Amino acid sequence: MVNDVAHKNRWQIFEVVFGIPFLVAIALQWVVPLSFPRGLLTIVLIPAGALLILSGASLVVLARREFARYDQPTDPGYPTSELVLTRVFSISRNPLYLGGVITLAGISLAFNLPWVLILLIPSLVACHYILIAPEESYLAARFGEQYLLYTAQVYRW
Repeated sequence: MVNDVAHKNRWQIFEVVFGIPFLVAIALQWVVPLSFPRGLLTIVLIPAGALLILSGASLVVLARREFARYDQPTDPGYPTSELVLTRVFSISRNPLYLGGVITLAGISLAFNLPWVLILLIPSLVACHYILIAPEESYLAARFGEQYLLYTAQVYRW
């Protein structure tokens, strides 16, 4: 029998999996300050970070619009009735997560917060096990061959 939802707990969301490490990174920055190299590199890091923030946020907006276009939920506890395979979902199976990660990397660079970049690594591991693996199992069980074909054609990230 197919589970009726991929995530049953309200905490199984990007904002928790990445938000808590982000807050820890901010606290670590106060306690154990780290800095990217200064000087000429700063001239590159700030605009690069701003570009990443803009790109990541745009990806999140486009993905949310596409979910809304198909009337599909993004919150845990609600079943998916249709696979969304168009637009940003044709280039990434997880554009919401990808956009969020790109935004956080941009914040790290633009605001000189290396801890944010460092803690993205365990956040990505947690994302895989807490968010992505259950979603993929759920979608494979619910949509079968259609989802397996999609995973063979479109990268996860």
